[in-house]
Amino acid sequence: MALADNYIFELSDNVTRTPVNYLTRYGISISADLYIAADFDDTKPAPALVIGAPYGGVKEQGPGVYANELAQRGFVVLTFDPSYNGYSEGETRHLSSPDVFVEDFHAAVDFLGTRPFVDREKIGALGICGSGGFALSAASVDPRIKAIATASMYDISRMHAEGFGGSLTEEDRKAQLAQIAEHRYAEFEGEPATLTPRGALLELDAENNPVGTEFGEFYSRPRGYHPNSIAQFTMTSGPSFMNFPLLDKIDWIAPRKAMLVMGEVAHSAYFSEDVANGENITLHVVPGANHVDLYDKTDVIPFDAIESFFNDNLK
Repeated sequence: MALADNYIFELSDNVTRTPVNYLTRYGISISADLYIAADFDDTKPAPALVIGAPYGGVKEQGPGVYANELAQRGFVVLTFDPSYNGYSEGETRHLSSPDVFVEDFHAAVDFLGTRPFVDREKIGALGICGSGGFALSAASVDPRIKAIATASMYDISRMHAEGFGGSLTEEDRKAQLAQIAEHRYAEFEGEPATLTPRGALLELDAENNPVGTEFGEFYSRPRGYHPNSIAQFTMTSGPSFMNFPLLDKIDWIAPRKAMLVMGEVAHSAYFSEDVANGENITLHVVPGANHVDLYDKTDVIPFDAIESFFNDNLK
């Protein structure tokens, strides 16, 4: 069945989805979707969630899958395209930045907290993959975010600085930074922005590149394909992430709570394991699940646990 506007899921009859736009503090107009239960009583302010996409993803993919379910459970849910990506504004296209992507969460809270049908004392954030790190970082300095959940969290700053699993040597990093510095000269003089290699393989090769294949099975196949989601960013974005750690202040979240949902066999599990402290930041492990399973598999995503977490902590 063809799905409208390249959404990768079918909208429930029990949910309404309304396109909205709002500005970040940088003046970028964000393209977002507001999900509300069809029988929603707008005379009673409700708890709300902002849901961020995987790094390279857009609102029509995983965020919408989560919103479609959580709106039926009583939450007002906002999904959005990151600045410079998807249908959101901003030039140069496919730029990424730790500060800009964290600001996207702050601006989403601005929007939700000014809706008359939202209880601004009960706003939570949920980040998938890279947005998990952005959501945690935003919550570190934004006390309006009362509770945070992540799914298959990636720390994009750590990934750029260290490589996956710490594989980036000092020599490799210096060479990479030198190459990017030269690219800046070319782009300053008018050449088009150079994009990073595609993170989601088009031709799958699980034997030689299992991570790229896992992403490719989602982004490069009908399961998760969206034309705005190319799994690439501008090459000159990388040094910003190397230079500005996202998660060095997550202890500031306490006493608020965070729940990090991860697949038992996810290649990204160490990102969550390394920051969970067993007190205010806890792990929820999904048996047998890999990283991308938590993007869209509604029979795998632990919606009951997510609902309970937010119900318990948005108060």
